[in-house]
Amino acid sequence: MINVIVTYTVKPEFVLQNKMNIQKFLADFKNLDQKAFEYKVYVKEDGVTFLHYSNYINEEVQHEVLNVPSFREFQKLRDESGLNDTHKVEILQSV
Repeated sequence: MINVIVTYTVKPEFVLQNKMNIQKFLADFKNLDQKAFEYKVYVKEDGVTFLHYSNYINEEVQHEVLNVPSFREFQKLRDESGLNDTHKVEILQSV
């Protein structure tokens, strides 16, 4: 099992657009095998920091999920919005 947490902070004026972009790729994820992965997105109390939690049964599934076109577009738009080095990826190990 692969478990990942990604956090990043967007500019306040990009929050609404980011949420819409997230909803688009989450809708597309519903067309994939839901038993093979889990993907959840949260916004922290500050209203501008997003946390994406995901887990995948293997690397093949992870690759499939992360290459959905709407997800790739979300990443592009998010990165272009100006994250100011706030993007952080953490791989979690099960205990």
